[in-house]
Amino acid sequence: MSDKTNILIVDDDPDYRVSLRAFLEAEGFRVLEAATGHDGLKAALAERPDLIILDIMMESPVEGYTVNQAIKHQAEYAALREIPIVMVSAIHDDPGARFPMAPEAELISPDLYVTKPLDFPRLLTAIRRMTGGGGHEAGRHAS
Repeated sequence: MSDKTNILIVDDDPDYRVSLRAFLEAEGFRVLEAATGHDGLKAALAERPDLIILDIMMESPVEGYTVNQAIKHQAEYAALREIPIVMVSAIHDDPGARFPMAPEAELISPDLYVTKPLDFPRLLTAIRRMTGGGGHEAGRHAS
């Protein structure tokens, strides 16, 4: 069993997954992938990652919100509830700004919302903070 931090990328864009995987692996993380929200939920249950990086627009324009809500609030996924979720999207409004009057906005809000194109150093700092360090010493950047 590896002592590396496991990160699950859930995104329907294979090029994005490949580039993010390469970056994260170079930083010492173990990376898992899923191309759909459904497959992401299955992979999360099977693998119990330390962190999930989740796109919004996949099978539907709001699929990421559905996955986040399932993990954080549905009994079926209660074992995953403490896994931090970093939602990554080209949509520049986080759920609170996008749905300001909706009481459900809190139900779909991730632990961190990051917009594309990614600021890799900021993302790396957030991942390390949320996972208690992660990666390996040789790949660490100065904060």
